[in-house]
Amino acid sequence: MNNLNISIAYESYDQLEELNAADQSLCIQAKEALKTSYSPYSKFKVATAVRLNDGVVVSGSNQENLAYPSGLCAERVALFTIGATYPDAIIETMAITAHTDNFKIEQPITCCGACLQVMAEFERKQNKEIEILFYCLNGKILKVKGIKSLLPFVFVEDRLAE
Repeated sequence: MNNLNISIAYESYDQLEELNAADQSLCIQAKEALKTSYSPYSKFKVATAVRLNDGVVVSGSNQENLAYPSGLCAERVALFTIGATYPDAIIETMAITAHTDNFKIEQPITCCGACLQVMAEFERKQNKEIEILFYCLNGKILKVKGIKSLLPFVFVEDRLAE
């Protein structure tokens, strides 16, 4: 038996103003995208803004459905939009944020496993890591480089692409 450890490196910021101008702008655009969230059941709005290598920003927000499994997370809404409209684009950075009127969100929210797997597929397709900003409105921001930091045992099977 072998005992192994996995550790991740990330940056933590106490406020938005500590980020560079481009990352601040992306976080603000993610906050704006909260307005497009359709979340009448959970009342938990999630949004993302994704910056492509040519400077284009694509936003997404969670879209719920009365049949719960039929909804879609903000990250996948944005990523699938990019895949359909900018298939050759390189994703540089994603900013993700959330809001609810039901309680105060005190820490940055992170992605679900399904969204991480989709993000990993985009990294694999573009052969470049994606930088992720988890933005707690009026609070901390976490910056992570690369999906494998968040999903170290990402599903990969190279023979499927043959």
